[in-house]
Amino acid sequence: MSAYPKDTDLGWRRRVRSRVLRWYDQNGRKLPWRESADPYRIWVSEIMLQQTTVAAVVPYFDRFIDRFPDVQALANARQEQVLKLWEGLGYYSRARNLHKAAGIVATEFDGQFPQTADELKQLPGIGPYTAGAIASFAFNQPAPIVEANTLRLYSRLIELDIDPRGTQGQKKLWKFAAWIVSRKRAADFNQAVMDIGSQVCRPVDPQCPKCPLMPSCKALEAGRQAEIPLEKKKPVITDVIEVSIAVRKGNTYLLRQRTETERWAGLWDFVRFEISEQEAAKIKMPAASRKTAKVLKGQRSLFDHDNRSPKPLANALVQQVETSTGLIVSGYEPVTEIRHAVTRYRIHLLCLVAEVDGGRVQSGSGFQWCTAKQLNELPLSTTGRQFAELLQQR
Repeated sequence: MSAYPKDTDLGWRRRVRSRVLRWYDQNGRKLPWRESADPYRIWVSEIMLQQTTVAAVVPYFDRFIDRFPDVQALANARQEQVLKLWEGLGYYSRARNLHKAAGIVATEFDGQFPQTADELKQLPGIGPYTAGAIASFAFNQPAPIVEANTLRLYSRLIELDIDPRGTQGQKKLWKFAAWIVSRKRAADFNQAVMDIGSQVCRPVDPQCPKCPLMPSCKALEAGRQAEIPLEKKKPVITDVIEVSIAVRKGNTYLLRQRTETERWAGLWDFVRFEISEQEAAKIKMPAASRKTAKVLKGQRSLFDHDNRSPKPLANALVQQVETSTGLIVSGYEPVTEIRHAVTRYRIHLLCLVAEVDGGRVQSGSGFQWCTAKQLNELPLSTTGRQFAELLQQR
């Protein structure tokens, strides 16, 4: 399998490189992490940009660098502090790996980042793309990169007629990326192809007339730019119903830090678990108030609303709350409902508040009482934060 299209040669490669770099000199995006070749800033930005848009990352990046200006500051921080700054960005394993890797760089590499992609890949959370990005952006090494934007751009450029996400497709794209990257201006070239992929070679309605690679694009030449890259199979979406229960004692709420094996590991949350449709049918959510609508940004209900007294909760739900916490809990009051999605799960979250009647927090359960001030300081999941804001407005 060739690494590059048929009927191309070193002259074709030279023209592609020249067109890419000329376009970048005139159109490259101005981003905060491009202001220096500091490998720490580049590393943080690349981890944040995984599965996240540039627009969403910029404010988080600025706050993160203000709080942890170098790898030693990050290594010295508590994981909880890192997660708090990451709150709302999602994919929290990125933050945990970032913190672990900082500790390794600080202790095993004397605070100096490895300079080769192979060495960088040994750090937690750094895969082939991130390693190539740091090696090329910080040290101008001709390391290949393949991510969402370059995957699309390269697939069209060479008219890749197999799944670019499959084993053979990935092998071919990485081989091509290593062949095409500029040897003299690797950093600029890799930044450029990502920008072209993002701004011009878009997933839908690619702007071919504006593309500097139009004369070289094999998919355009064949009239296949709209069908390449080949679509991946969409995952089967699973609907899940969960409850989040804010158990209250005076002016404190019961929270638990999620374990390493759970979703949102390291973050804090209220009592939360999955329930059946039959159990959910027992809960009548109140009509949304203006405050609720503001916090939840106009989400609509998935269940029938009823402003009257709710039906009794299913015994199994009440029993699960008491078994997991060790507390006797009553006075369950529905507060709101939140819709959100995590990977292939579409979650309907029903939020309730309840009062403690007796019992003691079960030893080893991980639950502890938190004040309103602590709620603001602890790292919560996005839905946990939304629920906490509603509770503080009541």
